[in-house]
Amino acid sequence: MSQNSLRNHFLIASPYLEDPRFHGSVIYLCDHSEEGALGLVLNQPLDIQLGEILEQLDLDGTELQLPVFLGGPVQPERGFVLHNPGTTWQSTTPVSGDVTLTTSRDVLKAIGDGTGPEDFLVALGYSGWGEGQLEEELASNSWLTCPASAELLFHTQWQELYAAVLAGMGIDLNQLSESVGHA
Repeated sequence: MSQNSLRNHFLIASPYLEDPRFHGSVIYLCDHSEEGALGLVLNQPLDIQLGEILEQLDLDGTELQLPVFLGGPVQPERGFVLHNPGTTWQSTTPVSGDVTLTTSRDVLKAIGDGTGPEDFLVALGYSGWGEGQLEEELASNSWLTCPASAELLFHTQWQELYAAVLAGMGIDLNQLSESVGHA
């Protein structure tokens, strides 16, 4: 990871972001290098609960009424679980000292039977950027960035995440404008 990496940072959609799919989004960057970036949108829930997914996979935990997020438009059939470290499953990658990413079914089985991570978020799909693409979007003021915290990541309701991350940066949501003016 280079010193310019935004891994373990939040990307917050600015009012200048032109892509309507990401309006008001908070994305957690799981990886960022010279080759590109991968992140998960954390405040766009799908119309499906975690229990329904576990039921489709014939796993325990069908009673879990937790949101599943649209992590992004790339590979929406693929599942991602952000969670606190501890146990390592088949496809677990550390993101930071207090956040890991798992893409294998065994973490969902553990969540369903009550032996999974204490803190977790589940997303389908991801947001991806090719080489230099995120840097171009940052230069055009499409995104605000700040270091992520596991506290905000795992313990803030999705409806409050955008405002909470901005507040942590010292930005008042009511003072952001969606229009650009010229004097």
